[in-house]
Amino acid sequence: MRIGIVILPDERWSVAGRRWQRAEEYGFDHAWTYDHIGWRDLVDGPWFDAVPTLTAAAMVTRRIRLGTYVASPNFRHPVPFARSVLALDDISQGRLVVGVGAGGTGYDTTVLGEPELRPGRRVDRFAEFLDLFSRLLTEDHVDHRGEFYAAVDARTLPGPVQQPRPPLVVAANGPRAIGLAARHGDGWVTIGDIRVPDNQRWWLSVERLRERFDIALADAGRAPDDVRRFLNLDSAPTSPLSSADAFTEAAGRAAALGFTDVIAHWPRSSGWYAGSEKVLETVAGLLPRLRAL
Repeated sequence: MRIGIVILPDERWSVAGRRWQRAEEYGFDHAWTYDHIGWRDLVDGPWFDAVPTLTAAAMVTRRIRLGTYVASPNFRHPVPFARSVLALDDISQGRLVVGVGAGGTGYDTTVLGEPELRPGRRVDRFAEFLDLFSRLLTEDHVDHRGEFYAAVDARTLPGPVQQPRPPLVVAANGPRAIGLAARHGDGWVTIGDIRVPDNQRWWLSVERLRERFDIALADAGRAPDDVRRFLNLDSAPTSPLSSADAFTEAAGRAAALGFTDVIAHWPRSSGWYAGSEKVLETVAGLLPRLRAL
């Protein structure tokens, strides 16, 4: 079991930089930040872009893997985003993980003045995004003209540090998106069913999604251990960082369901992911034991 932490880009670097350093000092395996122009009601407060944030994080860390959680076609075009990813992979010396998803509704869409797509159309767009983005990370001189994107002789030299490309962790809950994760992903990340009111039903939803992913992997002709499985523990009705025992129990349940990685959020003082940094520090001390799950 590998343990990751999400550090929201809602603090100035004078505060955030130390968090990224501490994430590495604590021993977390990977650290992520949201790739949104703005997110929910936090859009009314400080918010910073993921690419320069991860660039800065790469400069103050040496070991921990760094990722987008998650980039989406809501405002990322595959051609310029591939250039950003190549730069991040180089600056981090091959520590980048690219989390990608279909994109939801809300500020990321409305701020650009574009109409919000229906769920099915978002998955259509995501399928094309993944095809083109994967090519851009592994080929040079790429041409593409599709329904949503075009590329004319797109250049991608010198290519990524990680070969054949940085790992893609594909966020997916719905059947079609799960199929895309099974075909394209080096990892799959799920949040379970966030509509359920209690932990028991949330864990049942996670198990059902895991079963669907297993079927999708088989349909794609891939072995079960070809793809890492990430679970966002903070999507459960009860915070996993309410106590060290709660986190240990949640990580154990995830491991029993076949997940290879779990993710939680750095505690904030109030609102979303409110919690105690003391609990986070205690959990960090348990990481060696949790990895053995």
